[in-house]
Amino acid sequence: MGFGGSCFPKDLRALAHMADEAGLHPQLLRAVIDINRDQRKLVGEKLRRLLGSLAGKRITLYGLTFKPNTDDLRDAPALDIVRFLLGEGATVVGFDPAGMEHAKRLIPELAVAPDPYQAAVDADALVLVTEWNVFKQLDWARLRRVMHQAILIDGRNMYDPLRIRDAGFVYEGIGIGCSSPLPVPR
Repeated sequence: MGFGGSCFPKDLRALAHMADEAGLHPQLLRAVIDINRDQRKLVGEKLRRLLGSLAGKRITLYGLTFKPNTDDLRDAPALDIVRFLLGEGATVVGFDPAGMEHAKRLIPELAVAPDPYQAAVDADALVLVTEWNVFKQLDWARLRRVMHQAILIDGRNMYDPLRIRDAGFVYEGIGIGCSSPLPVPR
């Protein structure tokens, strides 16, 4: 899913600039920056492959901050993903233990929910963006019952793909080549 925050991305850009100014080769640093940006787009590509058009789809994002245990949204991958999904015509519902109010101020079209289960009601897909502890012990059977389609994009590869598939979900990780066929619609 990529990294965010204010320090590391800024430091990478500064280091690439210093290397360039010194006549050295900043290509590796620039590649890291480019790959990080592209990882955010990967979520949209996976959702399009699984759902077709995203117009009218309801997508739930778990985690809006750039890392757990903070309310910091600076350069958070979730914000780019939310904006992309809204631009595609999707409804986006987010849940984050600390960052929802700030995210809602930044993107008023973002809907938020008071808990992970309410955020997933009628969702066509669920995307884990930030690996908060609250997301580690979810009741997958309960989520399956409230969702419209049981699709999980695990942006942090936090879950055991076999366990998630056994719960009736389509599982997609990032960079691990792990996917499963679409479940039979209910």
